[in-house]
Amino acid sequence: MNMVEVDARGHRCPVPSLRLRKVMQDMQAGQVIVLLATDPMARIDVPFMMQETGGRVIEITETEGVLRLIVETGGGRPD
Repeated sequence: MNMVEVDARGHRCPVPSLRLRKVMQDMQAGQVIVLLATDPMARIDVPFMMQETGGRVIEITETEGVLRLIVETGGGRPD
């Protein structure tokens, strides 16, 4: 599985979601992205955004305060 990584560590809401959204704009449906974030709100914001765009959250893990969110892009426009 070929994954793109978006590093938003150290940024507060809404920056992690905005960075993910920007990367998603240039991607086809079904592509996988890993978002790294330290803001706990990403655990809430990203699943909501993925639902809006028809994508899905594959996995959310946290290690030493860093969230690792693996998402799959959907067919909707992330505008």
